[in-house]
Amino acid sequence: MPTILRCKCIIVGDATVGKSSIAQVFHSDASHYPKNYVMTQGVELLVKPVNIPESTDSVEFYIYDCAGKDVFAEIVQKYWDHLSVVMVVFDCTNESSFTSCTKWLEKIRSKNPNIHIPGVLVANKIDLDQRRVISPKQARELAQSNKLEYFECSAKEMQHVDIPFFFLANEFHKLYQERVELFTTLA
Repeated sequence: MPTILRCKCIIVGDATVGKSSIAQVFHSDASHYPKNYVMTQGVELLVKPVNIPESTDSVEFYIYDCAGKDVFAEIVQKYWDHLSVVMVVFDCTNESSFTSCTKWLEKIRSKNPNIHIPGVLVANKIDLDQRRVISPKQARELAQSNKLEYFECSAKEMQHVDIPFFFLANEFHKLYQERVELFTTLA
């Protein structure tokens, strides 16, 4: 019997790193890249199902694309309760967006203490390789030190945008399966 799991996914990171572009490219199955930049004010919600391989189950992502400007911090953080998964995005051509990732993770963890939340660190704008200032090695080290998986993508070129979402869907599904098994053994 197919199971549909609802998964609350927040996307955080500094302004202009491409969070909305990543969310919209994924949501549209790479058929739409937003050509005009409009800064997210608050939170934008997108919903998209992901089928889990080798099962009849699917994960229905509720993607909360969060504004990166500090002025919206209070509004945005109201949506961070009861998270399922998190995606932290930085621009690989912008060092301050990379160093801010730690700040974003600290804020999320302070809102969700003592809870392990599966997550990914995503370098966006890899199409701008000539301007890149953050190496994959640096990013991988940050991800590992924060128990995150690391991915790279280019929303503009619609490259590898779906891979971090598929990873998160599978991680969320694994957690669900573990809980089902635990309850079955208790019964």
